[in-house]
Amino acid sequence: MTATYRPALTLLASLFFIWGFITVINNTLLPHLKSVFNLDYTQTTLIESTWFIAYFFASIPSAKLIERVGYKRSMVIGLGIMAVGALGMVPAALLPSYGVTLVALFVIASGITLLQVAANPYVAVVGPAETSDSRLNLVQAFNSLGTTLAPLFGGYLILGRSKSGTEAAGAAALTPAERLADAHSVVLPYLIVAAVLVVLAIVIARFRLPEMGGANRRSSAEERRGQSLWKHRNLVFGIPAIFIYLIAEIGVANLFINFVSQPDIGNLTHEQASHYLFLLWGGMMVGRFAGSYLMRSIPADRVLACFAVAAFAVMLVATFAHGPAAMWALILVGLCHSIMFPTIFTLGIKGLGPLTEEGSGLLIMAIAGGALVIVQGKIADNFGLQWSFLLTAACELYVLFYALWGSRPTHAEPAPVPVTD
Repeated sequence: MTATYRPALTLLASLFFIWGFITVINNTLLPHLKSVFNLDYTQTTLIESTWFIAYFFASIPSAKLIERVGYKRSMVIGLGIMAVGALGMVPAALLPSYGVTLVALFVIASGITLLQVAANPYVAVVGPAETSDSRLNLVQAFNSLGTTLAPLFGGYLILGRSKSGTEAAGAAALTPAERLADAHSVVLPYLIVAAVLVVLAIVIARFRLPEMGGANRRSSAEERRGQSLWKHRNLVFGIPAIFIYLIAEIGVANLFINFVSQPDIGNLTHEQASHYLFLLWGGMMVGRFAGSYLMRSIPADRVLACFAVAAFAVMLVATFAHGPAAMWALILVGLCHSIMFPTIFTLGIKGLGPLTEEGSGLLIMAIAGGALVIVQGKIADNFGLQWSFLLTAACELYVLFYALWGSRPTHAEPAPVPVTD
């Protein structure tokens, strides 16, 4: 079974890589746009909120599209949508326009949503059910490879080529000419991204990708009508677990550069801080490889509980400590967060049987929780950036609850059998 689907899983790993890469470019883009448009933290986090609102609106249409055209065509369409959004960043930078930037990022995120709805359940059920947690963590590690490399890409091509990115924290306000020049630094990176997306769409379109039971979906329509998603406790509590976890992950990642750049924390330029962001996402990659290995012998819910406790502890240090201790605590939370999304996802769809696709769509919709990073931005504006991380610490406690109790399935139906188109 593993050998049969290995080429498909390898190709899917490239999708996980590219959407992780593009998502985390935002972590270097946000401090850049904060300077270009002279935004406060609330306005800055609104950019990321717009990104994650796309998950809410695009998830159900994505599930319907997959049912109509299949997984492979949906992946190709998703990559095409992302390429259109990436090209939209070019006029957004040339104008420059805050509004056009929001629209372009919404389009990119809608394409990523389609990829997520397709790829996550495919990987979860394509092999033996007992190794689904390990398998999704392994493929998600390639997502983390993309998130690890993205800060270097964004740091060099966006922050490193802009005055706001190379000035020390607290530098004087930019002149209008400098803001315009900084805005234009976004053009080249997104042209490169658009080109890569088009090439990848062509490769997938020509690849014979095993489909996750298109015929089975049609034949089980009647069976699905007699069942309810809401009788599955692991899904009912898994949806808010994904939602709340995303508040924590996105809040840390998006405010990281601004936090460690502060004089009493790391006293770095934004470009220098992007190198430490590389370590945050690198810890997530290492954690997913390690988590994949651990889950071969330790139940996934126990591993998730241990990581949640560790995440809560380091967030308290990041909130109350100062200097290098606070900075390194925030870096370590990447390692602690590493296995959370893929593990919650696989625990959430466990035992759904013919309801797996609908359940997957709801779990991906819950990624919209990242939009509430604007709440953390509001807390940062009113009470201070460091105190805003108490919200992150509270999120870790819900993940711990889910691991210890909420993830226990109340029903168990056989998973869909993968077939080849």
